Amino acid sequence: MATFKEIVTKAVIGKGKKQFTDNLSLQVTNNPNTILGCWVINHNFSGTFSNGAVTINGSYDINIWYSYDNDTKTEVLKDTKNYTETINVQGNSDTENEEVIIRSLSGPSCSKAEIVDNAINCTIDKTLGIELVGDTKVRINTLDEVDDWEEIMDSDATIDERIDEEVKEDYLDNPTE
Repeated sequence: MATFKEIVTKAVIGKGKKQFTDNLSLQVTNNPNTILGCWVINHNFSGTFSNGAVTINGSYDINIWYSYDNDTKTEVLKDTKNYTETINVQGNSDTENEEVIIRSLSGPSCSKAEIVDNAINCTIDKTLGIELVGDTKVRINTLDEVDDWEEIMDSDATIDERIDEEVKEDYLDNPTE
């Protein structure tokens, strides 16, 4: 006969990852000739779990270096992009008390930038991973059939000494003392 132990612990109860692509069109004051570089910095994000999905709110800064005036002058366009993304999570969660851990598996980076009319169109890619941590119960099969309960003794040395002092063994012989 097998016996089981139940352990209640915090564990990853759901996880997922997803790649996101943002297509941006950024207006510039000068007519650009050449894109010299694009950097994405200051990526910040946080998430909440509700109804089987994690909603991530975040932002990042885009810096696009470009030339204008027949490639004789340069300028850096700076813009902040706010985003909201949703990831459905596989798992067996039935409460809203889970801890959400979000990781940037691949930080936002510019994969494509081109000049269209008087604007710069760029594609920003990022991959986010999430884990839900919550309470769960694990049953473990213990192969021994012996009950491992230890007996608890209520005896106290002080109580034993008091009993020895106060109990008169010859009470039945001399009940009036």
